[in-house]
Amino acid sequence: MPQTFTWDNFEDIAIALADKYPDTDPLTVRFTDMHKWVIELPGFTGDPAGSNESKLEAIQMAWQEEYQDRQA
Repeated sequence: MPQTFTWDNFEDIAIALADKYPDTDPLTVRFTDMHKWVIELPGFTGDPAGSNESKLEAIQMAWQEEYQDRQA
């Protein structure tokens, strides 16, 4: 069974997005697309309406850090 997470699990979401979209620079992703990608992740159990700009920004920054670590 996959790990479950919600909007507040920024690091877990960032790792999952980096795994699924390894060649995507997170800073080029629109929040509407990121929202869709997050709710489609295996293990995501959060309410799709539970996100906001602040949470999406936190996810994007965590994803950016993960992306940069993997590019090094």
